[in-house]
This record gives sequence, structure tokens and C-alpha cells, in this order.
Amino acid sequence: MEYAAVRDDMVTSLEHDTKDVVRTPAVADAMRAVPRHEFVDEGHRAYADREFEHRGTRVLSPATAARLVEALQPTPGDDTLVVGAGVGYTVALVAEIVGARHVHAVDIDRRVVYDARQNLADAGYGDVLVDCANGANGLPAYAPFDRVLVEAAAVRPPRALTTQLADGGRLVYPEGARSQTLVAVEDGERAAEYGPIEFAPLLVDGEQASAPVRNRTVREDQERAARANERRHGWEQNWIDWDA
Repeated sequence: MEYAAVRDDMVTSLEHDTKDVVRTPAVADAMRAVPRHEFVDEGHRAYADREFEHRGTRVLSPATAARLVEALQPTPGDDTLVVGAGVGYTVALVAEIVGARHVHAVDIDRRVVYDARQNLADAGYGDVLVDCANGANGLPAYAPFDRVLVEAAAVRPPRALTTQLADGGRLVYPEGARSQTLVAVEDGERAAEYGPIEFAPLLVDGEQASAPVRNRTVREDQERAARANERRHGWEQNWIDWDA
């Protein structure tokens, strides 16, 4: 099945003023080159601007992936670390720009790592190194990195990742807990902001996305629901005692 025309339509829609998330030729060319259907087993639907789910992890929409790579500003030859390999699609976009041998990716979930490796190999990016590791610790054996992309939220950049940046390196991550902003950090300082975004928190050892239950996120969901219910009033309540 031929997908090149569908990929081109996808990128054109992301370049259009209504979305305006693909802004540089390097990202546009990468998105036109990477076969997204090798990462999302949905045929032509893989090129719709929508999210999917895989083993309990979020498969980013093309628009979100484009925002991350645009913020990262990778250039050919940049040694790059991607924290949160997922299915490998964003990793492949970066590899298309910098070169597959310059890309390292980690994920805390071993089954997701195996899938990402296979997807990347099938898509022609088998030289990317994908390892099972705690992303907050980075990948010190291969540091320093010119670019680090974190596909999970943190209230501040993990110290290990900032120390593994090369001089003049750039770290991009979703900053915040409830309300998040896509942030770029250079030389220990916030270099730029790229608007609101929403990601799951960075997992730590003992938590895996494909596990049936993650106690921390279950508790967080319960606490958020309780806080939201306390904020409701008036017509939002399920029942109102008009005589009170």
C-alpha cells in the first residue's frame, strides 16, 4: 500500500495556519519521510492527527510529535537522547534529522522497548539504540548529548539529564504537574516556552506503563476527582435542595 501521498497530506495540514505546528523544512521533510504506519498499526488511519494507545502508553498525535521536535531544534549529527521511547515514532523523526546512529532512546517498560526496537528496524532506523532504563537517570554511558527530549512531565528538569547535556546542549520537556508548559532549557536556564501541553508524569523505578495498575496514578486520579467535586457548585451539583 502506498502511503507517501497520505503522509504529504498529513504534513500539509500540520503546516497550515489552522494548526501551524510544522514550521521548519527539517521537521516537514522528516515527517514526510518517516513511515508512521510502521509505528501505528492502523493503515491510513495512522496518518490522521489523532492519538492512539499501546500497552498502556500514549501514542502521540502527529501534531504533538511535531511540536516536540520543533522545540528540540535538532540538527544533523547531534547526539540525542529521547526519554520515553514509546512506539518509537518521535524517535524516528529525530533520527531522520540527526542520523540514526546519533540517537539513543530509553523507556522504563521492557515490552515497550522491544516493540520500539522492532518498529524502528521495520521503518529503516535500526541503528537507533533503545534501552530499558529509568529515564530520569538518563543514559550516562553515552553522554554527553547535544539534545535531550523528555516525553513525560516533570516539575523541574531531572538533574541527571541536565548534567548529561553537552556545552550548548538543549533539553526539552513538559514542565509542571496539573498545568504543563513545553519548555526548552539551555545552560541551566529556561531558553524558551512553547505553550501548554499535557503528558503523563515521568515514571520511576517500579512503575511500568503496561502494568495493570499503577498505584501512584490511581491515587492521583482519585485525588483530582475529589478536588474537582469540591469545586462544583450551583447547577453543576447532581442535586440541589431548593428549600434549604
